[in-house]
Amino acid sequence: MLTTTEIIKKVRELEIKSKKITTDLFTGEYHSAFKGKGMSFKEVREYAAGDDIRFIDWNVSARFGHPFSKVFEEERELTVMLLVDISNSSLFGTTYARKRDIITEIGSVLSFSAVNNADKIGVVFYSDVVEAYIPPKKGRQHALYIVRELLSKEPKGKGTAVSKALRYFNNSTKQKSIAFILSDFLDAGYEDALRIAGKKHDVIGIKLYDKMDMQLPDAGLLQVEDAETGKTKWVDSSNSFVRYSYEQEFFRVTEYATQVFKKAGCDLLHVMTGDDYVKVLQRFFLSRNR
Repeated sequence: MLTTTEIIKKVRELEIKSKKITTDLFTGEYHSAFKGKGMSFKEVREYAAGDDIRFIDWNVSARFGHPFSKVFEEERELTVMLLVDISNSSLFGTTYARKRDIITEIGSVLSFSAVNNADKIGVVFYSDVVEAYIPPKKGRQHALYIVRELLSKEPKGKGTAVSKALRYFNNSTKQKSIAFILSDFLDAGYEDALRIAGKKHDVIGIKLYDKMDMQLPDAGLLQVEDAETGKTKWVDSSNSFVRYSYEQEFFRVTEYATQVFKKAGCDLLHVMTGDDYVKVLQRFFLSRNR
């Protein structure tokens, strides 16, 4: 648990780090990856050479006997929502930092990117219950408040339920939003909730994992504890079949998440603790712009 002084210091560090990342890397990319996604209908005017034929209003054209085009305008501000997993499994990490620390950093970067672009940003914190909700607002003070909460929010629930967070988001967010789900996705049964969210919103999952989530070291008998249930058991990590089964389970969970996101028409990014998450985000923003 961080003290208030430590939190203030850490908020400052994250603000400086995020500012640098946002200005160096995301200035154009974040903006063009999402701007222009929300278009609202403005008016109908006579068809002019070069107009996109997909936007011809056939009803009006039939009424007047010659073609009319629909004109759209870009919705200026976006609403960005972070769905942040603060369950106990996110406290795991063996290289560089815990998954939770990376979630906090990515959440901070996205918050500052949003406010720098005059967009609104809000958060749903969840474990196996919705822990807290910060309604979307603009401005630096609001981003700083989010970063403070990212650093200090403690879960009351024990497990992970992505579906509950998604359902809460679906019910609380009326306008089309960009939603980033930050989690290790050690969960199942969120297909329906994701499909519903994906129909209305632009949903991007960011799956955090640690090297040791994937591979068990050959270290003899280990006593392991499930961070979410508190149950402990002994595992013989020198047994190659045990290590193989452990790895297969990681791939099964990862494949499940990949397929669920694909079916829902949503993006899923994978970030390992110790990886350069900035590059992963940047590649994603650039691929969006193509």
